[in-house]
Amino acid sequence: MDNENKIEKWSSMDTITDYLGVSRETVLQWINKRNMPAHKIGRLWKFKISEVDEWIRSGGAADTNNN
Repeated sequence: MDNENKIEKWSSMDTITDYLGVSRETVLQWINKRNMPAHKIGRLWKFKISEVDEWIRSGGAADTNNN
């Protein structure tokens, strides 16, 4: 099977908090204040781990004093 055709599943809030080792509140703050890549589907937040990884690598989660 061709890896380019592999579809990444959406991850839940619980999955992303476990993956990153942070609280739900931290993730919600990052979504609101630091443009963390997240998609609201109904009442649920969903994430693509590849998007979150790229956001982190680009400095999106870095501590700044510009809150």
